[in-house]
Amino acid sequence: MSKIAIFNGPNLASLGMREPMIYGDTSASELESLLAAWGRKVGLVVFFQQFDVEGQMVTAINDASESLDALIINPGGFSHTSVAVLDAMRAFNGPVVEVHISQIHRREPYRHRMLTAGGAEVVISGAGIYGYLSAIETVKELLRR
Repeated sequence: MSKIAIFNGPNLASLGMREPMIYGDTSASELESLLAAWGRKVGLVVFFQQFDVEGQMVTAINDASESLDALIINPGGFSHTSVAVLDAMRAFNGPVVEVHISQIHRREPYRHRMLTAGGAEVVISGAGIYGYLSAIETVKELLRR
């Protein structure tokens, strides 16, 4: 059974409370439970972590590359600024799918530039939390290749 990581970036621990009109009302713990269950349903083991510190996310991506088969990542605010996260994503030894809950291109102009997207095979934006479910399905197909 393939093992995948789902990593969320800064401020995503406050899902369900932070700007629910943009990010929805599902809490981070509810999202984690949903993704673990969906992963089991499609035959994947899901490891979930959230990071507010850029260096910790970079270290986790590098460590996951040694032991996990794929990465789903929502870098949050790091998407627009972090060459370090981009480099770690590029170095990941397996498929990488980037997810954004909101449709970033309908938001503030500074959010339109996504450095980290260059390190992902697929980017899903604007599907709410269902983007993560699509990402799991996408990873499953990418691992078959």
